[in-house]
Amino acid sequence: MVTNEDKNNLVNLAYVALKRDITEGVYRPGDKLLMRSLKERYEIGSGPMREALSRLVSERLVTAISQRGFRVASMSIDELTDIYFARAHLEAMITELAVKLGDESWEASVIASAHTLSRVTQVHSAEDMLGLWDARHKAFHLAIAQGCGSPKLLELRLTMLDQAERYRQLWLRHTVFSADALEAKREEHRHLIEVLLSRDHAKARDLMFQHMTGPVTIISEVIAARDLAGDE
Repeated sequence: MVTNEDKNNLVNLAYVALKRDITEGVYRPGDKLLMRSLKERYEIGSGPMREALSRLVSERLVTAISQRGFRVASMSIDELTDIYFARAHLEAMITELAVKLGDESWEASVIASAHTLSRVTQVHSAEDMLGLWDARHKAFHLAIAQGCGSPKLLELRLTMLDQAERYRQLWLRHTVFSADALEAKREEHRHLIEVLLSRDHAKARDLMFQHMTGPVTIISEVIAARDLAGDE
């Protein structure tokens, strides 16, 4: 007998796996998400899979087509710009607060996470490199944000990061797989740390805003080159 807990676990498994494949580009914008194929790929029944799809519809990663199933939601330059600029304003405000309120433990955490990120050089495979750099990059920015002292702002920050993730993955692959782009990002981080530790909160706010909006041009170019902004 399948319990409610078993069903919820299956829904969560389907949700996490499908969301990962959408954000990482396994499914392109506009692709049909056929139930038969999804059941075979993830080895999960139609009931839990349909609930997972409904959750992704609410997150605007999937669109429901009346009587015709589901498709991967479209991507657009307008949505990219809106998400990234909203996220950048929030991150800049959080950074300003962190510089004002962060103590010595905060400084130490930022420095330690930056050092750990800088040590990502050679890993077994390109995908391993991507995953490790991404995890440490997120940890670095989280270390900065945690100095703000506001659980609600940190919660909202995670929501914005989640909304940006599908676009962010395009930038991530462009950056991590390019030695020049990766070195440029390391230099940005070095400069950012200098400003944070100088305790110039206004300069830190402005620099973080620039840092967060920098990927927009790159992502826009990738979307155009791959024709990812087509109609649904």
